[in-house]
Amino acid sequence: MTDIQKDRPWLIRTYAGHSTAKASNALYRNNLAKGQTGLSVAFDLPTQTGYDSDHILARGEVGKVGVPVCHLGDMRTLFADIPLEQMNTSMTINATAPWLLSLYIATAEEQGADVSKLQGTVQNDLIKEYLSRGTYICPPKPSLKMIGDVAEYCYKHVPKWNPMNVCSYHLQEAGATPEQELSFALATAIAVLDELKPRVDPEDFPALCGRISFFVNAGIRFVTEMCKMRAFVDLWDEILQERYGVENPKFRRFRYGVQVNSLGLTEQQPENNVYRILIEMLAVTLSKKARARAVQLPAWNEALGLPRPWDQQWSMRMQQILAYETDLLEYDDLFEGNPAVDRKVEALKDGARAELANIESMDGAIGSIEYMKGRLVDSNAERLNRIERNETVVVGVNKWTEGEDSPLVGEDGGIMVVDPAVEQEQIARLNEWKAERDDAAVQTALAALRAASEAGENVMPASIACAKAGVTTGEWAAQMRGVHGEYRGPTGVSKSVSNKTEGLDDIREAVDAVSDKLGRRLRFLVGKPGLDGHSNGAEQIAFRARDCGMEIDYEGIRLTPEQIIEAAKDGAHVIGLSILSGSHIPLVEDVMNRMREEGLTHIPVTVGGIIPDDDAERLRAMGVARVYTPKDFELNSIMRDIVALADTKPVAAE
Repeated sequence: MTDIQKDRPWLIRTYAGHSTAKASNALYRNNLAKGQTGLSVAFDLPTQTGYDSDHILARGEVGKVGVPVCHLGDMRTLFADIPLEQMNTSMTINATAPWLLSLYIATAEEQGADVSKLQGTVQNDLIKEYLSRGTYICPPKPSLKMIGDVAEYCYKHVPKWNPMNVCSYHLQEAGATPEQELSFALATAIAVLDELKPRVDPEDFPALCGRISFFVNAGIRFVTEMCKMRAFVDLWDEILQERYGVENPKFRRFRYGVQVNSLGLTEQQPENNVYRILIEMLAVTLSKKARARAVQLPAWNEALGLPRPWDQQWSMRMQQILAYETDLLEYDDLFEGNPAVDRKVEALKDGARAELANIESMDGAIGSIEYMKGRLVDSNAERLNRIERNETVVVGVNKWTEGEDSPLVGEDGGIMVVDPAVEQEQIARLNEWKAERDDAAVQTALAALRAASEAGENVMPASIACAKAGVTTGEWAAQMRGVHGEYRGPTGVSKSVSNKTEGLDDIREAVDAVSDKLGRRLRFLVGKPGLDGHSNGAEQIAFRARDCGMEIDYEGIRLTPEQIIEAAKDGAHVIGLSILSGSHIPLVEDVMNRMREEGLTHIPVTVGGIIPDDDAERLRAMGVARVYTPKDFELNSIMRDIVALADTKPVAAE
């Protein structure tokens, strides 16, 4: 019997980081010891949006959804005893990607690494931040220029590094159809390549194209998702050959990493999520032609809160069993020549090409951000409508809802909770860092960074110099804000009522009746305090409230509690706060305290987010009228609650 030549397994990663650099370092080393083969770093929201841990907007967010990295000392601690020259590190970072990569390079140099041998990826995709994730800082054009800076620098100095990860993952989380996911991501890649082409010698451009990678999402519709990945492979090859003249097939390879869909994970019967994660992983591993280069899986309990190390280990074991126990890697492509697969792939490609042509007519991805955002909000509304109408079955949510209590959810609620003391400890370390550094060197480095940015030069060399001088994340980003200004992305929620939602007549009548009592149209203020950029829920609540006849006040993400109170003074009848980052307790407490100070306690407040039962009780004790979590998927029920809360003068029964 001849030996079978097996394919190499994909990189096995776990998306991880929390609390502090020291705690995250211990987690990384533990995961590597368990067989993880690459690192995937999650940064907290202040780090992602360019704020230090002591900034007003960082309150309640430090260490919650990832690790805080304020300066070189934090990065040094994060990778202590992990040889970066031997590691393949993915950093999920976008607006501050030039800065975090600079800190990583400076840390590697301290370790004595050969920087040219560093391997890994920075996500560095700003378009999807405007559309779906919300951690952007600057306007689109200067942001695109900084993406180009990273790519150009890496090509010359860190050639094994992927300088940009075109990210369609969050597009699907925001409701994108497969055709939208394909076309919006490819339009982003085209915008980046168009930015890069004039920067390098023509003979070097194909190799630079070969360093662009993708980060995608795999949902529960297994066959469609697998066909989507095959369509991605074909379309990317087509674009590189026809638009850019890349002849070498090696440089036209569609290289991608994947995290499977977290949006579809349910708070109800959370143990069902294990099966969902496994099925979604198959879509990106079974097809050899379109197999992921790296896979990271969410944990079964991410709809409940932050996973524990055991939960992450369970997801890692899922990958290892498929890669090492099964015979998957011994076979050629299992779907080649399958007529059903071929038909679906061609249909997806046709739909994506049509949408790409549409985007191209609007001056590409940069010119069509508002259009794409609106399309995503509409698509997400349609997705939710199908679930509410039971046209899309979600097991344990709208069908087979009766079941045994999960033994996996123990006394700790089945999740890990970040100690609130972490924030003050991180701020103390930040102050200590600032006190011990050479202020003159910091100011010199910042001045050089600003000068390079104003002159349109590549900001990477000046950023690396800043990293070594002890500059902080907030100070680096402040220079970018100072030169380019800040940006507020479109919300995708227009003021015009849509005709997408049926069965609203009774709610519209109730809104009309309450509005008559109030003497003007019922006004619903939807606010997102803090740095949480996951706006899907807030957008859909505002979308439905508008269609129910309410006057909506929704200005998008990243508001301070003070700004929300100012907006409330403008005649809000009900306030809805949306926070998915786990920082609901301090942020809601701040809002409620300010409302008392301003004499606004007559306005009912509702809160939505991933909120454990104990926290929900605390919020109600603060005076919150209603608390909603992912299990409250029936938006019309929420709308009826809002009408009832606004109805301060009930009509006496006749």
